[in-house]
Amino acid sequence: MKRVFGGLLAAAAVSLMCSTAFAEPKIVSGPAAEPGCFAPWSGDTKFFQYPAKKGPFRIALANGYIANTWRIQMIQTAKAYAAQPDVKAQLKEFKVVSTGEDVPAQISAINNFIDSGYDAIVTDAQNPTAFGRVIKRAKEAGVVLVAFDNILDTKDAINVNVDQEGLGELWGKWLVDKVPNGGKILEVRGVAGTSVDTDRHAGIHKILDASGKKWKVTEVMGKWDDGVAQKVTADAIATNGPFDGITGQGGDTGIVQAMLDAKHPMVPFGGETENGFRKFCAKYADQGLKCTSAGSGPAQVAVAIKTAIAALEGKVVPQEIKLPLAVASTPDMKAGQDYFPKQSDNFFVGNSFPTCGINFTAQEIMSQTKENQ
Repeated sequence: MKRVFGGLLAAAAVSLMCSTAFAEPKIVSGPAAEPGCFAPWSGDTKFFQYPAKKGPFRIALANGYIANTWRIQMIQTAKAYAAQPDVKAQLKEFKVVSTGEDVPAQISAINNFIDSGYDAIVTDAQNPTAFGRVIKRAKEAGVVLVAFDNILDTKDAINVNVDQEGLGELWGKWLVDKVPNGGKILEVRGVAGTSVDTDRHAGIHKILDASGKKWKVTEVMGKWDDGVAQKVTADAIATNGPFDGITGQGGDTGIVQAMLDAKHPMVPFGGETENGFRKFCAKYADQGLKCTSAGSGPAQVAVAIKTAIAALEGKVVPQEIKLPLAVASTPDMKAGQDYFPKQSDNFFVGNSFPTCGINFTAQEIMSQTKENQ
Protein backbone atom coordinates (compact mmCIF):
# COMPACT_ATOMS: atom_id res chain seq x y z
CA MET A 1 0.00 0.00 0.00
CA LYS A 2 2.84 2.39 0.91
CA ARG A 3 4.60 1.54 -2.34
CA VAL A 4 1.43 2.27 -4.37
CA PHE A 5 0.80 5.53 -2.51
CA GLY A 6 4.44 6.56 -3.01
CA GLY A 7 4.15 5.78 -6.68
CA LEU A 8 1.03 7.91 -6.95
CA LEU A 9 2.80 10.81 -5.23
CA ALA A 10 5.77 10.51 -7.57
CA ALA A 11 3.47 10.41 -10.61
CA ALA A 12 1.59 13.45 -9.32
CA ALA A 13 4.84 15.34 -8.79
CA VAL A 14 6.01 14.52 -12.31
CA SER A 15 2.61 15.56 -13.69
CA LEU A 16 2.73 18.86 -11.77
CA MET A 17 6.26 19.56 -13.00
CA CYS A 18 5.23 18.88 -16.57
CA SER A 19 2.08 20.99 -16.37
CA THR A 20 4.04 23.86 -14.80
CA ALA A 21 6.67 23.75 -17.52
CA PHE A 22 3.94 23.53 -20.15
CA ALA A 23 2.12 26.49 -18.62
CA GLU A 24 5.02 28.90 -19.05
CA PRO A 25 5.10 30.97 -22.25
CA LYS A 26 7.57 30.20 -25.00
CA ILE A 27 9.77 32.99 -26.34
CA VAL A 28 8.96 33.14 -30.04
CA SER A 29 9.61 35.41 -33.02
CA GLY A 30 7.21 38.17 -33.90
CA PRO A 31 5.14 39.72 -35.20
CA ALA A 32 2.24 39.67 -32.76
CA ALA A 33 -1.11 38.19 -33.67
CA GLU A 34 -2.58 41.69 -34.12
CA PRO A 35 0.44 43.88 -34.84
CA GLY A 36 -1.65 47.04 -35.18
CA CYS A 37 -2.92 46.62 -31.62
CA PHE A 38 -0.18 44.64 -29.88
CA ALA A 39 2.74 46.87 -30.84
CA PRO A 40 6.09 45.88 -29.23
CA TRP A 41 7.72 48.47 -27.01
CA SER A 42 11.00 48.40 -28.93
CA GLY A 43 13.03 46.34 -31.37
CA ASP A 44 14.38 44.34 -28.42
CA THR A 45 10.98 43.36 -27.01
CA LYS A 46 10.45 39.61 -26.64
CA PHE A 47 7.32 37.87 -27.88
CA PHE A 48 5.37 35.39 -25.73
CA GLN A 49 3.23 32.45 -26.78
CA TYR A 50 1.34 30.72 -24.01
CA PRO A 51 -0.13 27.22 -24.37
CA ALA A 52 -3.62 27.61 -25.81
CA LYS A 53 -6.50 27.03 -23.40
CA LYS A 54 -10.10 26.32 -24.24
CA GLY A 55 -12.45 29.15 -23.34
CA PRO A 56 -14.55 30.70 -22.04
CA PHE A 57 -12.10 32.09 -19.47
CA ARG A 58 -12.13 33.35 -15.90
CA ILE A 59 -10.41 36.75 -15.78
CA ALA A 60 -9.95 39.10 -12.82
CA LEU A 61 -9.03 42.77 -12.52
CA ALA A 62 -6.95 43.48 -9.41
CA ASN A 63 -6.96 47.27 -9.09
CA GLY A 64 -5.32 49.27 -6.30
CA TYR A 65 -6.06 52.98 -5.91
CA ILE A 66 -9.65 53.94 -6.78
CA ALA A 67 -10.19 57.47 -5.42
CA ASN A 68 -9.92 59.54 -8.59
CA THR A 69 -11.81 60.01 -11.84
CA TRP A 70 -9.31 58.11 -14.03
CA ARG A 71 -9.44 54.98 -11.89
CA ILE A 72 -13.22 55.11 -11.56
CA GLN A 73 -13.61 55.49 -15.33
CA MET A 74 -11.08 52.67 -15.80
CA ILE A 75 -13.20 50.29 -13.69
CA GLN A 76 -16.33 51.35 -15.57
CA THR A 77 -14.54 50.85 -18.90
CA ALA A 78 -13.39 47.37 -17.89
CA LYS A 79 -16.96 46.38 -17.06
CA ALA A 80 -18.27 47.95 -20.27
CA TYR A 81 -15.69 46.04 -22.32
CA ALA A 82 -16.47 42.75 -20.58
CA ALA A 83 -20.17 43.34 -21.32
CA GLN A 84 -19.69 43.71 -25.08
CA PRO A 85 -21.26 40.65 -26.73
CA ASP A 86 -18.15 39.35 -28.51
CA VAL A 87 -16.04 39.75 -25.36
CA LYS A 88 -18.72 38.41 -23.03
CA ALA A 89 -18.85 35.22 -25.08
CA GLN A 90 -15.18 34.63 -24.24
CA LEU A 91 -15.62 35.13 -20.49
CA LYS A 92 -16.93 32.53 -18.09
CA GLU A 93 -16.42 35.01 -15.25
CA PHE A 94 -15.10 38.56 -14.90
CA LYS A 95 -14.20 39.71 -11.38
CA VAL A 96 -13.20 43.21 -10.24
CA VAL A 97 -11.52 44.11 -6.93
CA SER A 98 -10.04 47.45 -5.82
CA THR A 99 -7.82 47.34 -2.74
CA GLY A 100 -6.78 50.99 -2.22
CA GLU A 101 -3.21 52.17 -1.69
CA ASP A 102 -2.25 49.16 0.46
CA VAL A 103 0.33 47.23 -1.61
CA PRO A 104 0.14 44.00 0.48
CA ALA A 105 -3.65 44.02 0.07
CA GLN A 106 -3.33 44.16 -3.72
CA ILE A 107 -0.75 41.36 -3.68
CA SER A 108 -3.08 39.31 -1.47
CA ALA A 109 -5.94 39.84 -3.93
CA ILE A 110 -3.78 38.56 -6.80
CA ASN A 111 -2.75 35.54 -4.71
CA ASN A 112 -6.41 34.81 -3.99
CA PHE A 113 -7.23 34.89 -7.69
CA ILE A 114 -4.36 32.50 -8.40
CA ASP A 115 -5.55 30.15 -5.66
CA SER A 116 -9.09 30.34 -7.02
CA GLY A 117 -7.98 29.09 -10.42
CA TYR A 118 -8.46 32.17 -12.57
CA ASP A 119 -7.00 31.89 -16.04
CA ALA A 120 -5.71 35.48 -16.24
CA ILE A 121 -5.31 38.51 -13.98
CA VAL A 122 -4.94 42.11 -15.14
CA THR A 123 -3.64 44.66 -12.66
CA ASP A 124 -2.88 48.36 -12.27
CA ALA A 125 -0.03 47.88 -9.80
CA GLN A 126 0.50 50.12 -6.77
CA ASN A 127 4.25 49.49 -6.81
CA PRO A 128 6.40 48.30 -9.74
CA THR A 129 8.93 46.32 -7.70
CA ALA A 130 6.99 44.74 -4.80
CA PHE A 131 5.26 41.94 -6.73
CA GLY A 132 8.18 39.55 -7.34
CA ARG A 133 6.83 36.61 -5.34
CA VAL A 134 3.30 36.80 -6.72
CA ILE A 135 4.63 37.13 -10.30
CA LYS A 136 6.56 33.89 -9.73
CA ARG A 137 3.43 32.20 -8.34
CA ALA A 138 1.35 33.27 -11.34
CA LYS A 139 4.00 31.97 -13.74
CA GLU A 140 4.26 28.63 -11.95
CA ALA A 141 0.46 28.25 -11.89
CA GLY A 142 0.13 29.01 -15.60
CA VAL A 143 -1.87 32.18 -14.92
CA VAL A 144 -1.47 34.96 -17.52
CA LEU A 145 -0.59 38.17 -15.65
CA VAL A 146 -1.03 41.46 -17.51
CA ALA A 147 -0.08 44.79 -15.90
CA PHE A 148 -1.21 48.09 -17.41
CA ASP A 149 -0.83 51.80 -16.64
CA ASN A 150 1.27 51.30 -13.48
CA ILE A 151 3.24 48.34 -14.73
CA LEU A 152 5.51 45.73 -13.13
CA ASP A 153 9.30 45.70 -13.16
CA THR A 154 9.57 42.19 -14.60
CA LYS A 155 10.10 40.23 -17.80
CA ASP A 156 7.85 37.40 -16.54
CA ALA A 157 4.53 39.19 -17.02
CA ILE A 158 2.99 41.19 -19.87
CA ASN A 159 3.10 44.99 -19.54
CA VAL A 160 0.69 47.28 -21.43
CA ASN A 161 1.33 51.02 -21.27
CA VAL A 162 1.96 54.29 -23.02
CA ASP A 163 5.39 55.87 -22.78
CA GLN A 164 4.83 57.58 -19.42
CA GLU A 165 8.30 59.12 -19.33
CA GLY A 166 7.74 60.31 -22.88
CA LEU A 167 4.51 61.95 -21.73
CA GLY A 168 6.45 63.83 -19.07
CA GLU A 169 8.93 64.87 -21.76
CA LEU A 170 6.05 66.17 -23.91
CA TRP A 171 4.82 68.37 -21.04
CA GLY A 172 8.38 69.51 -20.32
CA LYS A 173 8.91 70.51 -23.97
CA TRP A 174 5.64 72.47 -23.90
CA LEU A 175 6.83 74.49 -20.90
CA VAL A 176 10.29 75.06 -22.37
CA ASP A 177 8.68 76.33 -25.57
CA LYS A 178 5.93 78.44 -23.99
CA VAL A 179 7.99 79.83 -21.07
CA PRO A 180 11.04 80.82 -23.15
CA ASN A 181 13.00 82.57 -20.38
CA GLY A 182 12.61 79.90 -17.70
CA GLY A 183 10.96 80.68 -14.40
CA LYS A 184 8.78 79.28 -11.63
CA ILE A 185 6.90 76.07 -12.39
CA LEU A 186 4.23 74.28 -10.37
CA GLU A 187 4.40 70.51 -10.83
CA VAL A 188 1.32 68.69 -9.55
CA ARG A 189 2.31 65.04 -9.28
CA GLY A 190 0.21 61.86 -8.91
CA VAL A 191 0.26 59.05 -6.36
CA ALA A 192 3.62 58.59 -4.64
CA GLY A 193 5.45 55.33 -5.29
CA THR A 194 3.65 54.42 -8.52
CA SER A 195 5.57 53.87 -11.73
CA VAL A 196 3.39 56.38 -13.62
CA ASP A 197 4.17 59.22 -11.21
CA THR A 198 7.88 58.38 -11.12
CA ASP A 199 8.22 58.09 -14.90
CA ARG A 200 6.25 61.25 -15.73
CA HIS A 201 8.20 63.24 -13.14
CA ALA A 202 11.49 61.97 -14.58
CA GLY A 203 10.44 62.95 -18.11
CA ILE A 204 9.48 66.50 -17.12
CA HIS A 205 12.76 67.14 -15.31
CA LYS A 206 14.85 65.50 -18.05
CA ILE A 207 13.64 68.17 -20.47
CA LEU A 208 13.76 71.08 -18.03
CA ASP A 209 17.27 70.17 -16.90
CA ALA A 210 18.52 69.84 -20.48
CA SER A 211 17.03 73.16 -21.62
CA GLY A 212 19.82 75.30 -20.21
CA LYS A 213 17.23 77.61 -18.68
CA LYS A 214 16.80 78.38 -15.00
CA TRP A 215 13.77 76.79 -13.38
CA LYS A 216 12.41 76.84 -9.86
CA VAL A 217 9.98 73.95 -9.49
CA THR A 218 7.45 73.57 -6.68
CA GLU A 219 6.26 69.96 -6.38
CA VAL A 220 2.98 68.91 -4.74
CA MET A 221 1.13 65.57 -4.71
CA GLY A 222 -2.33 65.86 -6.25
CA LYS A 223 -3.09 62.12 -6.46
CA TRP A 224 -4.55 62.59 -9.98
CA ASP A 225 -7.71 63.81 -8.25
CA ASP A 226 -9.52 67.12 -8.86
CA GLY A 227 -10.32 67.81 -5.22
CA VAL A 228 -6.87 66.98 -3.87
CA ALA A 229 -5.12 68.75 -6.76
CA GLN A 230 -7.26 71.87 -6.28
CA LYS A 231 -6.36 72.06 -2.58
CA VAL A 232 -2.62 71.52 -3.00
CA THR A 233 -2.54 73.99 -5.89
CA ALA A 234 -4.32 76.62 -3.81
CA ASP A 235 -1.79 76.09 -1.01
CA ALA A 236 1.14 76.28 -3.45
CA ILE A 237 -0.15 79.51 -5.00
CA ALA A 238 -0.55 81.03 -1.55
CA THR A 239 2.95 80.09 -0.40
CA ASN A 240 5.12 80.02 -3.56
CA GLY A 241 3.10 81.67 -6.34
CA PRO A 242 2.60 83.16 -8.76
CA PHE A 243 3.93 80.65 -11.30
CA ASP A 244 5.07 81.10 -14.89
CA GLY A 245 3.89 77.65 -15.98
CA ILE A 246 2.14 74.58 -14.63
CA THR A 247 2.18 70.88 -15.33
CA GLY A 248 -0.29 68.41 -13.84
CA GLN A 249 -0.42 64.63 -14.11
CA GLY A 250 -4.16 64.64 -13.47
CA GLY A 251 -6.76 66.50 -11.46
CA ASP A 252 -6.15 69.32 -13.92
CA THR A 253 -9.70 70.65 -13.83
CA GLY A 254 -9.20 71.22 -10.11
CA ILE A 255 -5.84 72.90 -10.72
CA VAL A 256 -7.38 75.46 -13.11
CA GLN A 257 -10.24 76.04 -10.68
CA ALA A 258 -7.70 76.83 -7.96
CA MET A 259 -6.06 79.33 -10.32
CA LEU A 260 -9.43 80.99 -10.95
CA ASP A 261 -10.28 81.11 -7.24
CA ALA A 262 -6.90 82.70 -6.44
CA LYS A 263 -7.12 85.07 -9.44
CA HIS A 264 -3.81 83.60 -10.59
CA PRO A 265 -2.81 84.65 -14.11
CA MET A 266 -3.56 82.10 -16.81
CA VAL A 267 -0.20 80.57 -17.82
CA PRO A 268 1.05 77.74 -20.08
CA PHE A 269 -0.09 74.35 -18.81
CA GLY A 270 0.87 70.80 -19.75
CA GLY A 271 -1.79 68.41 -18.48
CA GLU A 272 -3.83 65.25 -18.87
CA THR A 273 -6.95 64.59 -20.97
CA GLU A 274 -9.86 65.43 -18.64
CA ASN A 275 -12.84 66.91 -20.44
CA GLY A 276 -13.15 69.69 -17.85
CA PHE A 277 -9.52 70.69 -18.29
CA ARG A 278 -9.88 70.88 -22.05
CA LYS A 279 -13.05 72.97 -21.68
CA PHE A 280 -11.09 75.40 -19.49
CA CYS A 281 -8.24 75.44 -22.03
CA ALA A 282 -10.62 76.42 -24.82
CA LYS A 283 -12.40 79.03 -22.72
CA TYR A 284 -9.30 80.80 -21.39
CA ALA A 285 -6.89 80.30 -24.30
CA ASP A 286 -7.01 83.99 -25.21
CA GLN A 287 -6.16 84.87 -21.61
CA GLY A 288 -2.90 82.93 -21.57
CA LEU A 289 -3.98 79.37 -20.73
CA LYS A 290 -1.94 77.78 -23.50
CA CYS A 291 -2.48 74.05 -23.07
CA THR A 292 -1.22 70.77 -24.32
CA SER A 293 -3.50 68.00 -23.10
CA ALA A 294 -2.05 64.53 -23.47
CA GLY A 295 -2.30 61.17 -21.79
CA SER A 296 -3.62 57.67 -21.88
CA GLY A 297 -7.31 56.98 -21.62
CA PRO A 298 -8.68 54.55 -19.04
CA ALA A 299 -9.45 52.22 -21.99
CA GLN A 300 -5.92 50.90 -21.44
CA VAL A 301 -7.68 48.33 -19.28
CA ALA A 302 -9.65 47.07 -22.28
CA VAL A 303 -6.41 46.54 -24.22
CA ALA A 304 -5.04 44.64 -21.21
CA ILE A 305 -8.11 42.35 -21.12
CA LYS A 306 -7.92 41.86 -24.90
CA THR A 307 -4.23 40.94 -24.51
CA ALA A 308 -5.02 38.44 -21.75
CA ILE A 309 -7.64 36.73 -23.90
CA ALA A 310 -5.28 36.57 -26.90
CA ALA A 311 -2.54 35.07 -24.71
CA LEU A 312 -4.93 32.46 -23.31
CA GLU A 313 -5.91 31.52 -26.87
CA GLY A 314 -2.26 30.81 -27.65
CA LYS A 315 -1.74 33.86 -29.86
CA VAL A 316 1.64 35.59 -30.06
CA VAL A 317 1.82 38.79 -27.96
CA PRO A 318 4.72 41.09 -27.03
CA GLN A 319 5.98 41.00 -23.46
CA GLU A 320 5.76 44.81 -23.49
CA ILE A 321 3.00 46.52 -25.49
CA LYS A 322 3.27 50.21 -26.33
CA LEU A 323 0.07 52.22 -26.77
CA PRO A 324 -0.27 55.60 -28.50
CA LEU A 325 -0.83 58.85 -26.61
CA ALA A 326 -3.94 60.98 -27.14
CA VAL A 327 -2.78 64.58 -27.68
CA ALA A 328 -4.65 67.85 -28.30
CA SER A 329 -3.22 71.35 -27.93
CA THR A 330 -4.49 74.90 -28.10
CA PRO A 331 -5.36 76.66 -30.32
CA ASP A 332 -6.34 73.54 -32.28
CA MET A 333 -8.73 71.89 -29.79
CA LYS A 334 -12.12 71.33 -31.42
CA ALA A 335 -15.45 71.09 -29.60
CA GLY A 336 -17.17 67.78 -30.27
CA GLN A 337 -13.88 66.13 -31.16
CA ASP A 338 -11.22 66.98 -28.57
CA TYR A 339 -13.61 68.04 -25.80
CA PHE A 340 -17.36 67.90 -25.22
CA PRO A 341 -18.96 71.08 -23.82
CA LYS A 342 -22.22 69.39 -22.77
CA GLN A 343 -20.64 66.38 -21.05
CA SER A 344 -19.30 66.05 -17.52
CA ASP A 345 -15.98 67.60 -16.55
CA ASN A 346 -15.12 64.33 -14.84
CA PHE A 347 -14.55 62.36 -18.01
CA PHE A 348 -11.31 61.48 -19.77
CA VAL A 349 -11.47 62.02 -23.53
CA GLY A 350 -9.19 60.20 -25.95
CA ASN A 351 -10.51 56.99 -24.37
CA SER A 352 -10.24 54.78 -27.43
CA PHE A 353 -7.68 52.64 -29.23
CA PRO A 354 -8.99 52.29 -32.82
CA THR A 355 -6.15 49.98 -33.91
CA CYS A 356 -7.43 47.52 -31.29
CA GLY A 357 -11.09 47.97 -32.25
CA ILE A 358 -11.69 49.57 -28.84
CA ASN A 359 -13.96 52.60 -28.60
CA PHE A 360 -16.61 53.56 -26.08
CA THR A 361 -19.39 56.07 -25.83
CA ALA A 362 -19.77 58.05 -22.63
CA GLN A 363 -23.12 56.32 -22.10
CA GLU A 364 -21.55 52.84 -22.22
CA ILE A 365 -19.04 53.78 -19.56
CA MET A 366 -21.23 55.84 -17.27
CA SER A 367 -23.86 53.09 -17.12
CA GLN A 368 -21.34 50.96 -15.20
CA THR A 369 -20.46 51.23 -11.50
CA LYS A 370 -17.08 51.54 -9.79
CA GLU A 371 -17.86 48.91 -7.13
CA ASN A 372 -16.21 45.51 -6.82
CA GLN A 373 -17.98 42.67 -8.54
